[in-house]
Amino acid sequence: MKRSLNIENVTRAMHQKGFSPSRMAERLGVQGDEVSGWLQGKALPRPKILLDLDRLLGLGFDALVTIVDPEEPRVAFRKKKGAKTQDHHIEKAIDMGRLLRELVPFSPFAATQEAPLALESPCCDYVYLQQSAADVRNKVGLGRHDIMEFGHLLDQFHRLHVVVVPVLWGTQDRHENAVHLHLPESRSTWVYLNLDTHLHDFKFWIAHELAHCLSPTIEGDEAEDFADAFAGCLLYPHDLSEIAYHKIAALPTTQEQERIQCVIRLARDHTLSPISVLRQANAYAVYNHQPEIDLGNTFHGHVTNFNKGFQLVSHLLLSGLPHDEHDAPSARDYITKVEGVFKTPFFTILRSLLQEKELGPGFIQAVLDIPYLDAQSIHTELCGCRKSAA
Repeated sequence: MKRSLNIENVTRAMHQKGFSPSRMAERLGVQGDEVSGWLQGKALPRPKILLDLDRLLGLGFDALVTIVDPEEPRVAFRKKKGAKTQDHHIEKAIDMGRLLRELVPFSPFAATQEAPLALESPCCDYVYLQQSAADVRNKVGLGRHDIMEFGHLLDQFHRLHVVVVPVLWGTQDRHENAVHLHLPESRSTWVYLNLDTHLHDFKFWIAHELAHCLSPTIEGDEAEDFADAFAGCLLYPHDLSEIAYHKIAALPTTQEQERIQCVIRLARDHTLSPISVLRQANAYAVYNHQPEIDLGNTFHGHVTNFNKGFQLVSHLLLSGLPHDEHDAPSARDYITKVEGVFKTPFFTILRSLLQEKELGPGFIQAVLDIPYLDAQSIHTELCGCRKSAA
C-alpha cells in the first residue's frame, strides 16, 4: 500500500481557512516549494509535518491521507449521456476488476507482456489526434476516405491483448455503456461492452474504449476527453471532415433543414451519429480558422429521429431469436454469437476457471454484473449438467 496526500480535501480546507500555499508554508515552517510539491502530488509531508498539517486544517488523518493500492484495478467508464459517476459506481467496477484477477491465469494473454502499441504523450491537440488516428488506420490498411468497420476495431483489441466482454445490460437503469478495467499486476485489460445499444453509438463506444487501451498513462476526465476526441478522428478523420465541412457550409445558412439532412446523410454512410460528423467538421473548421457550423435548436430532434432508425446491436446479433428487455436469448445462443462475432476468449477463460475452482453462478453474477437467473443459465451452459453451487 502507498500513502498519498488527499489533495482535494487539503485544497478545499486551505480555501475555507484562507490559506495560500505560501501562508501555509510559513505556518508549518517549511519552504514554499515543499507545499507546492505536496499539492501537485509529487511528495508526502514528513510524519511530524503531517501532524502539524492535520492540526492546522482540522481535517483528521483519514481525510488528510489517502491509502493507495498500486495494484487496484483502474476503471474508466463510457457513461450514458448526463450520467454522473458516483463512488458506488467506481467501487462496483473495482470489485468486478478484483474478480477478473481470478480469470487472468486462464487468459491466452496471461503470459504475454503488455502489447507495445500505446501512444506516447496522448493529448487533444488536433494535429496529434489526426496523426495518431492515421497511424492506427494505416495499420489496418485503411485509406484517408475509407470507412472503418467494426471488424477493424475489434482486430485492434486483439492486437492489444484486450479481452472483450460483451454483456446484455439492457437500455435502462445503467450508469455506463461500457467499462474499461486495467489490472496493473497482470498488465491485462478487460473491456465490457453493452450490446443493448444502437449500432451507430456502439461503433463510437468501441473506438472510445480502444482509445483508452492506447492511452494507459492518463486517467479521469483527461482520459475521457482524449478517448472521445481520438474516437472521432479514428472514425471520421481529417480528409472526411474537410469534405463534410465544405458540403455543409456550401448550403446557405437560411436552408437549415437542408444542412441538417446533409449531415444525416454523411452520418448514415459511416454508421455514425450526426453529432459525431458535425463535431469533426467543426474541429476541422477551428483548426483552419473557419467559422463553425451551427445547425440550430432543431438539430437534436433530428438526431433523435435518426437514432430510431438503428436497431440495438443485441437484436442484430440475435436476429430471429427471442430477445427483448424481458425475454433474453438462451445462454447458448448468446455465448455462441458473441464468441463468433467478437472473437473473444472470455467465455473459454470463464469456463476454465469455473471448472477448475468449482465456482457457482454467484461468481458469474458478480463478474458480469447480471441477474442471478441469467448467471445460472450461463453457468449451466459452461459447466454442463453439473449441479451448481451459489
